[in-house]
Amino acid sequence: MRPVATVLAAAAALAAAPLSAKVAETSATGFVTQDMAEVAASPLDTWLALTRPGTWWNDAHTWSGDADNMTLTPQAGGCFCERVPGEDRADGFSLDGSVQHMSVVQAYPLRNLRMRGGLGPLQGEPATGVLTITLEGIEGGTRIRWEYVVGGHMRYEIDTISKAVDGVMSQQLAGLRDHLGALESADAPQADADNVPDEEPSIEAQIDAMQDTE
Repeated sequence: MRPVATVLAAAAALAAAPLSAKVAETSATGFVTQDMAEVAASPLDTWLALTRPGTWWNDAHTWSGDADNMTLTPQAGGCFCERVPGEDRADGFSLDGSVQHMSVVQAYPLRNLRMRGGLGPLQGEPATGVLTITLEGIEGGTRIRWEYVVGGHMRYEIDTISKAVDGVMSQQLAGLRDHLGALESADAPQADADNVPDEEPSIEAQIDAMQDTE
């Protein structure tokens, strides 16, 4: 497993402009992560891409191993869900599984999407989270802000799980950014290609790696 320094270096590489990410707040029972990216796409194109997670979500952070199985219905009560294909049997009969990652509680097209649920290992904990995604039209494209507020009982150290979750959230936003195209700025610092990992470790691997160094 990768040590903490490698995990944090990977997160720093993903956070290179036009992407920024941070754990904005922690407490005894929760944390807040905030991520921002600027893309060279209109709010309409950004909204349409956002609501098709199968085109940009990382396969490594799915239950089925394939982001193409993910769907998002952008209306109140809608599901950010994933189909888990059943294994083929000799008799040709199989049963598909499914996962609800989050449920939509608010949707204002081209402006705001809010969902509730525990992502990744948080799904197995009493804790839950609220992810608010805000789109803002700017010159040349759209600014995307993600804020994930997590609270409640969980069997993880807050400092450990908050960093791991922020790293994964940053990776997903980077995927959306790259899918749409980054909005470059003249004064934006550039990522060092030598520091970008071939594949970001899973959230479970990040947690284990951090715990191994304690």
